[in-house]
Amino acid sequence: MKHIFFISLLIIGCKTASKSNVETTEKVSQENLIAVIDTIWKTEQEPIRFRDSLISKYGVDSELVKKQQAIIDKNHAVNEKKVKEILIKYGWPTKEMVGERGNWTICNVIQHSDNEIRIQYLPLMRQAVKDKKLEPRFLVRAEDRIATERGDLQIYGGQMKYYPETKSFNLWPVLDPKDIDNRRTAIGLDSIAIFLKNRFNFEWNLEEQIKRTKEFELAKQKK
Repeated sequence: MKHIFFISLLIIGCKTASKSNVETTEKVSQENLIAVIDTIWKTEQEPIRFRDSLISKYGVDSELVKKQQAIIDKNHAVNEKKVKEILIKYGWPTKEMVGERGNWTICNVIQHSDNEIRIQYLPLMRQAVKDKKLEPRFLVRAEDRIATERGDLQIYGGQMKYYPETKSFNLWPVLDPKDIDNRRTAIGLDSIAIFLKNRFNFEWNLEEQIKRTKEFELAKQKK
């Protein structure tokens, strides 16, 4: 009877230890995921911020900016591969898994990728928004970027473009500029004027953007 009791304790102990090991493994795995995300953030975002500071100081065509862009491109190739591996393994991760900045990091890497990559992950991003894993503003950025890369009018006004002929940045033309704030507020975004001022220090001018949209549509019809 003593031997039977001892064996039972041993089995219970093994189960408890096994459960503990699983929990530890999961915890370590999640910690590693956060560490990977943090590395992606630093190598993806910090070089871009430095490039932007160089642009404001030396201009977009300076050699310093071009060298910095090469660093950005090299880092991005590595980060894109890491993000693909994360999405294959975990699907779209929850905020509990990677935190608020984790989702932002993944979205930024997708945003900086080729249009084929954005289109590939668009259904996953849409589902993540439905599942409350992702804020709509990140999906909006992707939708607008896809539209601009296709040469279409953007919907929410999140994309700026550098125009060499004027040597200045301007908003990529938007679909029906008069209605843009209705589209933005419907998904919980600030007005286009507030967004552009805060994000790019750019002044929204409705009449100018209506004119630019008409010119864009006429030019596209001629092609």
